[in-house]
Amino acid sequence: MQKHTTGKINIGVGLIVMAGFMLYGFYLIYARDLAPDKEGWIAIYAVHPHFEARLAHVHGNLFAFLNVLFGYLIMTLPIGKTAAKWVSYLALAGLLMPIGILSEIYLGLPPILVVLGASSIVAATLILGIAVIRLQTDTARISEIE
Repeated sequence: MQKHTTGKINIGVGLIVMAGFMLYGFYLIYARDLAPDKEGWIAIYAVHPHFEARLAHVHGNLFAFLNVLFGYLIMTLPIGKTAAKWVSYLALAGLLMPIGILSEIYLGLPPILVVLGASSIVAATLILGIAVIRLQTDTARISEIE
């Protein structure tokens, strides 16, 4: 494992955000199945804002998981500090997408956070992919990973 701890925050924040969006998922189940006005909620289940609410739940958990995964890979693979920091920051910024979806639904904000978050997570994924492809494959580097 590398000596730097870049990626540790991605793992911690990813797990916390994942727990938050899990709780939000439980709320969505309550609203659909148990709430006193569940019939009204079900009647408009496939349209705004309920569709976006489910989108936020799914993307929130996906991007949280990606932060955990990227954090682990950053800490494990010898991809270099510069690439590691860019991937780390961009992956964290990617969490703005599901938060932006919720801010559109509940606060009526414009979708700028959605666009910023989506762009950030795509950039983080591309940079990490390129960094992994460019890894040295000599035995000294491979033994660092093990």
